[in-house]
Amino acid sequence: MITKDMTRELIGRQVVDNHGEKVGKIGQIYLDERSGEPTWATVNTGLFGTKESFVPLQNADVHDRDVALGVEKQAVKDCPHVGRSDERLTGSEEDELYRHYGIGQGRADARHATGERTDRTDRDRTARTGDDAMVRHEENLRVSTETEETGRVALRKYVVTEDQTVTVPVSHEEVRLEREPIDGTEATARPGAMGEAEHEVTLHRERPVVDKTTEAVEKVRLGTRTVTEDEKVSDTVRKERIEVDDPQHALPRDERRS
Repeated sequence: MITKDMTRELIGRQVVDNHGEKVGKIGQIYLDERSGEPTWATVNTGLFGTKESFVPLQNADVHDRDVALGVEKQAVKDCPHVGRSDERLTGSEEDELYRHYGIGQGRADARHATGERTDRTDRDRTARTGDDAMVRHEENLRVSTETEETGRVALRKYVVTEDQTVTVPVSHEEVRLEREPIDGTEATARPGAMGEAEHEVTLHRERPVVDKTTEAVEKVRLGTRTVTEDEKVSDTVRKERIEVDDPQHALPRDERRS
Protein backbone atom coordinates (compact mmCIF):
# COMPACT_ATOMS: atom_id res chain seq x y z
CA MET A 1 0.00 0.00 0.00
CA ILE A 2 1.27 3.50 -0.89
CA THR A 3 1.30 5.85 2.14
CA LYS A 4 2.05 9.57 2.51
CA ASP A 5 5.32 8.73 4.29
CA MET A 6 6.56 7.18 1.04
CA THR A 7 5.88 10.27 -1.13
CA ARG A 8 9.47 11.51 -1.34
CA GLU A 9 10.81 8.06 -2.18
CA LEU A 10 8.47 7.44 -5.11
CA ILE A 11 9.69 10.24 -7.39
CA GLY A 12 11.70 8.79 -10.28
CA ARG A 13 10.87 5.16 -9.59
CA GLN A 14 9.99 2.70 -12.33
CA VAL A 15 6.29 1.87 -12.65
CA VAL A 16 4.97 -1.53 -13.80
CA ASP A 17 1.39 -2.54 -14.56
CA ASN A 18 -0.59 -5.38 -12.98
CA HIS A 19 1.17 -7.86 -15.30
CA GLY A 20 4.67 -6.62 -14.45
CA GLU A 21 5.17 -4.79 -17.77
CA LYS A 22 7.17 -1.55 -17.57
CA VAL A 23 5.07 1.63 -17.97
CA GLY A 24 7.42 4.55 -17.23
CA LYS A 25 8.87 6.56 -14.33
CA ILE A 26 7.02 8.64 -11.76
CA GLY A 27 7.27 12.40 -12.27
CA GLN A 28 4.91 13.87 -9.64
CA ILE A 29 2.74 12.65 -6.77
CA TYR A 30 -0.72 14.16 -6.19
CA LEU A 31 -2.01 14.21 -2.61
CA ASP A 32 -5.51 14.51 -1.21
CA GLU A 33 -5.58 18.04 0.22
CA ARG A 34 -7.56 16.93 3.29
CA SER A 35 -5.97 13.62 4.23
CA GLY A 36 -2.54 14.11 2.70
CA GLU A 37 -2.67 10.59 1.27
CA PRO A 38 -1.13 10.05 -2.19
CA THR A 39 -3.94 9.34 -4.67
CA TRP A 40 -2.53 9.97 -8.14
CA ALA A 41 0.87 10.03 -9.81
CA THR A 42 2.10 11.16 -13.20
CA VAL A 43 4.18 8.74 -15.24
CA ASN A 44 6.47 9.75 -18.08
CA THR A 45 5.48 7.59 -21.04
CA GLY A 46 5.48 7.80 -24.83
CA LEU A 47 8.39 8.30 -27.22
CA PHE A 48 11.49 9.52 -25.30
CA GLY A 49 9.28 9.77 -22.15
CA THR A 50 7.75 13.08 -23.31
CA LYS A 51 4.12 12.25 -22.42
CA GLU A 52 2.75 12.45 -18.88
CA SER A 53 -0.13 10.17 -17.92
CA PHE A 54 -2.02 10.03 -14.63
CA VAL A 55 -2.10 6.68 -12.83
CA PRO A 56 -4.11 5.77 -9.71
CA LEU A 57 -2.19 4.86 -6.58
CA GLN A 58 -5.23 3.05 -5.26
CA ASN A 59 -4.39 -0.68 -5.08
CA ALA A 60 -0.74 0.16 -5.92
CA ASP A 61 2.20 -1.18 -3.96
CA VAL A 62 6.00 -1.18 -3.97
CA HIS A 63 7.72 -4.37 -5.08
CA ASP A 64 11.49 -4.19 -4.60
CA ARG A 65 12.03 -0.68 -6.01
CA ASP A 66 9.27 -0.74 -8.63
CA VAL A 67 5.82 0.74 -8.08
CA ALA A 68 3.27 -1.91 -9.10
CA LEU A 69 -0.09 -0.54 -10.28
CA GLY A 70 -3.47 -2.21 -10.15
CA VAL A 71 -4.23 -1.31 -13.79
CA GLU A 72 -2.96 -2.38 -17.21
CA LYS A 73 -0.38 -0.53 -19.31
CA GLN A 74 -2.85 0.03 -22.16
CA ALA A 75 -5.20 1.87 -19.79
CA VAL A 76 -2.34 4.19 -18.85
CA LYS A 77 -1.52 4.83 -22.51
CA ASP A 78 -5.17 5.72 -23.20
CA CYS A 79 -5.44 7.99 -20.14
CA PRO A 80 -7.29 11.32 -20.69
CA HIS A 81 -5.13 14.44 -20.96
CA VAL A 82 -5.92 16.34 -17.76
CA GLY A 83 -4.08 18.49 -15.22
CA ARG A 84 -2.19 20.63 -17.72
CA SER A 85 -3.36 24.07 -16.61
CA ASP A 86 -1.68 24.09 -13.18
CA GLU A 87 -0.51 21.77 -10.42
CA ARG A 88 -4.01 20.83 -9.27
CA LEU A 89 -6.56 18.30 -10.39
CA THR A 90 -10.08 19.69 -10.46
CA GLY A 91 -13.04 17.59 -9.39
CA SER A 92 -14.21 17.15 -12.99
CA GLU A 93 -10.75 16.07 -14.08
CA GLU A 94 -10.53 13.57 -11.24
CA ASP A 95 -13.99 12.24 -12.08
CA GLU A 96 -12.84 11.75 -15.66
CA LEU A 97 -9.85 9.74 -14.45
CA TYR A 98 -12.05 7.67 -12.12
CA ARG A 99 -14.39 6.85 -15.01
CA HIS A 100 -11.47 5.95 -17.27
CA TYR A 101 -9.90 3.54 -14.76
CA GLY A 102 -13.29 2.33 -13.42
CA ILE A 103 -12.51 3.15 -9.79
CA GLY A 104 -13.49 5.66 -7.09
CA GLN A 105 -17.29 5.74 -7.26
CA GLY A 106 -17.74 4.09 -3.86
CA ARG A 107 -15.47 6.67 -2.23
CA ALA A 108 -17.52 9.60 -3.55
CA ASP A 109 -20.79 8.01 -2.31
CA ALA A 110 -19.33 7.51 1.17
CA ARG A 111 -18.47 11.21 1.47
CA HIS A 112 -21.98 12.21 0.60
CA ALA A 113 -23.52 9.77 3.07
CA THR A 114 -21.50 11.08 6.03
CA GLY A 115 -22.38 14.68 5.28
CA GLU A 116 -18.92 15.75 4.15
CA ARG A 117 -18.63 18.60 1.68
CA THR A 118 -19.00 17.30 -1.86
CA ASP A 119 -18.17 20.49 -3.74
CA ARG A 120 -15.32 20.34 -6.24
CA THR A 121 -12.80 22.18 -4.12
CA ASP A 122 -12.34 19.63 -1.35
CA ARG A 123 -11.61 16.90 -3.88
CA ASP A 124 -8.86 18.80 -5.71
CA ARG A 125 -5.46 17.23 -5.74
CA THR A 126 -2.24 19.21 -5.43
CA ALA A 127 1.14 18.02 -6.67
CA ARG A 128 3.59 17.84 -3.80
CA THR A 129 7.38 17.70 -3.79
CA GLY A 130 7.94 17.52 -0.04
CA ASP A 131 8.13 21.26 0.80
CA ASP A 132 6.21 24.49 0.14
CA ALA A 133 8.20 25.45 -2.96
CA MET A 134 6.49 25.38 -6.36
CA VAL A 135 8.47 23.26 -8.77
CA ARG A 136 8.82 24.32 -12.39
CA HIS A 137 9.37 21.60 -14.94
CA GLU A 138 10.78 21.46 -18.43
CA GLU A 139 10.66 18.70 -20.98
CA ASN A 140 13.93 17.59 -22.53
CA LEU A 141 14.48 15.25 -25.42
CA ARG A 142 15.91 11.91 -24.45
CA VAL A 143 17.14 10.27 -27.63
CA SER A 144 18.13 6.63 -27.86
CA THR A 145 18.62 4.31 -30.80
CA GLU A 146 17.06 1.05 -31.85
CA THR A 147 18.13 -1.39 -34.53
CA GLU A 148 15.82 -2.07 -37.45
CA GLU A 149 16.19 -4.21 -40.55
CA THR A 150 17.02 -2.16 -43.66
CA GLY A 151 17.56 -4.91 -46.20
CA ARG A 152 19.03 -8.32 -46.92
CA VAL A 153 21.95 -9.41 -49.11
CA ALA A 154 22.33 -13.03 -50.22
CA LEU A 155 25.12 -14.96 -51.93
CA ARG A 156 24.00 -17.22 -54.80
CA LYS A 157 26.29 -19.50 -56.81
CA TYR A 158 25.51 -20.37 -60.41
CA VAL A 159 27.40 -21.91 -63.39
CA VAL A 160 28.40 -20.09 -66.57
CA THR A 161 30.31 -21.44 -69.60
CA GLU A 162 33.13 -19.81 -71.49
CA ASP A 163 35.52 -20.82 -74.27
CA GLN A 164 39.08 -21.51 -73.21
CA THR A 165 41.94 -22.06 -75.66
CA VAL A 166 45.18 -23.73 -74.60
CA THR A 167 48.21 -24.24 -76.86
CA VAL A 168 49.66 -27.75 -76.51
CA PRO A 169 52.85 -28.86 -78.37
CA VAL A 170 52.34 -32.18 -80.19
CA SER A 171 54.82 -34.20 -82.28
CA HIS A 172 54.53 -36.71 -85.13
CA GLU A 173 56.83 -38.94 -87.10
CA GLU A 174 57.57 -38.48 -90.79
CA VAL A 175 59.23 -40.88 -93.21
CA ARG A 176 62.64 -39.95 -94.45
CA LEU A 177 64.43 -41.79 -97.16
CA GLU A 178 68.02 -42.47 -96.25
CA ARG A 179 70.60 -43.76 -98.75
CA GLU A 180 73.95 -45.20 -97.72
CA PRO A 181 76.45 -46.45 -100.36
CA ILE A 182 78.06 -49.87 -99.85
CA ASP A 183 81.79 -50.07 -100.51
CA GLY A 184 83.55 -52.92 -102.24
CA THR A 185 84.58 -54.86 -99.18
CA GLU A 186 81.01 -54.96 -97.74
CA ALA A 187 79.64 -55.81 -101.16
CA THR A 188 81.97 -58.79 -101.42
CA ALA A 189 81.17 -59.93 -97.88
CA ARG A 190 77.39 -59.66 -98.34
CA PRO A 191 76.53 -61.18 -101.66
CA GLY A 192 73.08 -60.18 -102.74
CA ALA A 193 70.31 -61.99 -104.45
CA MET A 194 67.93 -60.62 -106.93
CA GLY A 195 64.27 -60.68 -106.00
CA GLU A 196 61.38 -58.72 -104.50
CA ALA A 197 61.36 -57.45 -100.90
CA GLU A 198 59.30 -55.17 -98.68
CA HIS A 199 60.17 -53.14 -95.55
CA GLU A 200 57.56 -51.35 -93.49
CA VAL A 201 57.95 -48.50 -90.97
CA THR A 202 55.21 -47.56 -88.48
CA LEU A 203 54.66 -43.84 -88.01
CA HIS A 204 53.42 -42.22 -84.76
CA ARG A 205 52.04 -38.86 -83.80
CA GLU A 206 50.75 -37.15 -80.64
CA ARG A 207 47.24 -35.75 -80.41
CA PRO A 208 45.71 -33.53 -77.69
CA VAL A 209 43.57 -35.28 -75.08
CA VAL A 210 41.16 -32.95 -73.26
CA ASP A 211 40.05 -33.67 -69.72
CA LYS A 212 38.46 -31.46 -67.05
CA THR A 213 39.25 -31.16 -63.37
CA THR A 214 37.41 -29.13 -60.69
CA GLU A 215 39.49 -27.24 -58.16
CA ALA A 216 38.77 -24.64 -55.48
CA VAL A 217 40.03 -21.19 -56.42
CA GLU A 218 38.41 -18.70 -54.00
CA LYS A 219 36.36 -18.25 -50.82
CA VAL A 220 33.57 -15.66 -50.85
CA ARG A 221 31.58 -14.67 -47.76
CA LEU A 222 29.33 -11.82 -46.67
CA GLY A 223 30.43 -9.59 -43.81
CA THR A 224 29.07 -6.42 -42.22
CA ARG A 225 30.65 -3.26 -40.96
CA THR A 226 29.17 -0.49 -38.82
CA VAL A 227 29.19 3.03 -40.20
CA THR A 228 28.32 5.86 -37.79
CA GLU A 229 26.77 9.07 -39.03
CA ASP A 230 24.99 11.99 -37.39
CA GLU A 231 21.22 12.31 -37.78
CA LYS A 232 19.21 15.21 -36.41
CA VAL A 233 16.06 14.47 -34.39
CA SER A 234 13.52 17.20 -33.72
CA ASP A 235 10.44 17.28 -31.51
CA THR A 236 8.40 19.81 -29.56
CA VAL A 237 9.02 20.12 -25.82
CA ARG A 238 6.98 21.94 -23.20
CA LYS A 239 8.26 24.23 -20.45
CA GLU A 240 6.38 25.43 -17.40
CA ARG A 241 6.42 29.09 -16.50
CA ILE A 242 5.69 30.41 -13.00
CA GLU A 243 4.10 33.84 -12.77
CA VAL A 244 3.93 35.79 -9.52
CA ASP A 245 0.61 37.39 -8.59
CA ASP A 246 2.01 40.59 -7.08
CA PRO A 247 -0.58 43.39 -7.23
CA GLN A 248 1.44 45.50 -4.73
CA HIS A 249 4.61 45.21 -6.87
CA ALA A 250 6.65 43.89 -3.95
CA LEU A 251 9.01 42.12 -6.33
CA PRO A 252 11.11 43.77 -9.03
CA ARG A 253 9.55 43.46 -12.49
CA ASP A 254 12.29 41.19 -13.84
CA GLU A 255 11.67 38.64 -11.03
CA ARG A 256 7.93 38.19 -11.49
CA ARG A 257 8.17 35.47 -14.14
CA SER A 258 10.35 32.41 -14.29
